[in-house]
Amino acid sequence: MAAARRLTQELVDRLPARVDERGPIRWPDPPDEYFRDTTARMLSAVPAGGDLWVFAIGSLIWKPKFPVVEARPALVRGWHRSFCLGPDTRYRGNPAAPGLMLALDRGGQCRGVALRMDPADLTTSLEELLRVEPPTPPRWVRAKTAAGEVRGIAFTIDRSHHFYAGRLGEEELADRLARAVGHVGSMPEYILNTMAGLEAAGIHDRALWRIQALVAERLERLPPRPADQDEET
Repeated sequence: MAAARRLTQELVDRLPARVDERGPIRWPDPPDEYFRDTTARMLSAVPAGGDLWVFAIGSLIWKPKFPVVEARPALVRGWHRSFCLGPDTRYRGNPAAPGLMLALDRGGQCRGVALRMDPADLTTSLEELLRVEPPTPPRWVRAKTAAGEVRGIAFTIDRSHHFYAGRLGEEELADRLARAVGHVGSMPEYILNTMAGLEAAGIHDRALWRIQALVAERLERLPPRPADQDEET
């Protein structure tokens, strides 16, 4: 039997639920043409009447941003889940304590969840997804599922990209993640939700398991917050 997850809601609650110190968005919004053109380009590769799958590795597992008609645990080779995109100084981090977001980095393999978009309006669903994800164009990947392989899109990062932040050791990464809180929530909350989503799909990510334990260790050093303490603003 696997050891109990060390990161708990009680530990997450030792940080403010959110803060209102909103730093700059590090990546400017692309022009509308980017979203329209990228959507059209990706959909042109989907056969008529075919399905569009999205390979989810983080928040899309527990908070999909589009209508989902089917979800399958899946394995993608050649990429691994990594907190390698940032810094985030607004959503789950702030200028004094930036967060880092999950993306697929080169090498290894990754277990996640393949989500099939509702075919009713793929154009609208895909474009809306692109507008809320970081502006790194999605890539086609092959995802192996128990019901067969599916071809889907995934959000990957090029190591030459100026938002690539995947060269941190685990201790330094945990130091950053354990402190980061933005106006949406905290990085520990994000990790907790992602772990729960993966576990519900029967997935164990050893690297993420180590990170959650290291983050929990740091949060254990903090005193519990009073129940009636207001959120920071």
